[in-house]
Amino acid sequence: MHNAFEGQEIVLFDGICNLCHASVVFILQGERRPEFKFASIQSEAGQYLLEWCRLPPDYTEAVLLIQDGKLYSGSTAALKIGQTLKYPWSFLATLGFFVPKVLREWVYRQIARYRYAWFGKRDVCMVPTKELQVRFL
Repeated sequence: MHNAFEGQEIVLFDGICNLCHASVVFILQGERRPEFKFASIQSEAGQYLLEWCRLPPDYTEAVLLIQDGKLYSGSTAALKIGQTLKYPWSFLATLGFFVPKVLREWVYRQIARYRYAWFGKRDVCMVPTKELQVRFL
């Protein structure tokens, strides 16, 4: 992977997943400072980013984080995002890294696998407000 996104922090999310939508809203409200750009994986920008990450165009398993040209997925992406949020979330995310990766990845995969059944789906992707459009790719 070349560093076309060096210096940027991008959160890729499933735009039709209610849990993912709520997570993006949670991040936007909990950031210490505006850091992230967001793209739904269903968008043109999201599809480009999936290709850049060498992931299939129908990838919907997880939230992805591109941070300074590096790709993070699964629980690692979630915890790295959490570390940028206000206290207590940043503290809890840091503690999360002390949980063995095999365990936190298993929990993350279970949530990712059943998120539509547990939280539902949207008919359309999230549409940001006019003020937030600058944060979405």
